[in-house]
Amino acid sequence: MDRAQILRGLIAAGLFLYVAVWSTGCSKERPIIVGSKNFTEQLILGEILAQHVEHRLHTKVDRRLNLGGTLLAHQALVHGDIDLYPEYTGTALTSILKLPPSSDPRHVFEQVKSEYQRRFRIDWLEALGFNNTFAMVIRGDTARRRRMNTISDAAKYPPGWVLGVGYEFQQRPDGLTGLLKAYGLPLKGSVRTMDLGLIYKALEQQQVDMVAGNATDGSLSVLDVKVLQDDKRYFPPYEAAIVARTDVLEARPSLREALAELSGKFTDAVMQNLNYKVDGQHRPVREVAKDFLHQAGLSR
Repeated sequence: MDRAQILRGLIAAGLFLYVAVWSTGCSKERPIIVGSKNFTEQLILGEILAQHVEHRLHTKVDRRLNLGGTLLAHQALVHGDIDLYPEYTGTALTSILKLPPSSDPRHVFEQVKSEYQRRFRIDWLEALGFNNTFAMVIRGDTARRRRMNTISDAAKYPPGWVLGVGYEFQQRPDGLTGLLKAYGLPLKGSVRTMDLGLIYKALEQQQVDMVAGNATDGSLSVLDVKVLQDDKRYFPPYEAAIVARTDVLEARPSLREALAELSGKFTDAVMQNLNYKVDGQHRPVREVAKDFLHQAGLSR
């Protein structure tokens, strides 16, 4: 065999190897991209989704957590920059779909599920199991002393309440104005607006008597406080669920199956505890997510 034949053979072998490597690379599925909004609960849920998909599908997952607010996360999903993220029914109904609020959890879920599919080709999976709606909270000793369990009970308190709320709650259509109208809640002095991170400290230090928090706030799992029942169902439901692009779920049926395993695995108390581990105990989000999946029996 002359040198020219050897050279031709080497070139052919090199081309074959290049094509084989190129074909193998092209045949690999692209990573699944998990997103989240920019607050603790969303970061935890996003990391739980990412770890669970990695474990179940043995595939690469890209994390695009801490994207920003609702509109940024939604646009990222619609445009295909992410494949899925956790969302809340009440937020989807009012902020994305611009539809009037409703107090019927199942009606809201079915409405957002139908509209998201019709408008965006996005699927809503069954609820994760917790409802991060607003929560009217008073000190535990006050609740026990006055035997208060509901917001209606609090409305019968003649001296009135020194109320502390976040800035958003005062402006929302399902916030302060509607609450006062629905319950006739008596107030003592002006409403005190503050950063949400300060409301429970203000309650503990008796700077306020009642605060408007969220049902899954981590502080609720450790403080001596009472979440008053919304007995008139004023607040709309904010049930958490996974929203995912329909084309991605159709291309990967195993992804839908894996995500469905998370439905119903959470409660308000479970989410409170997870939030507290990150915000109160300053544990890493990845560690908290891993522990949750193990305790839920999903890491085996």
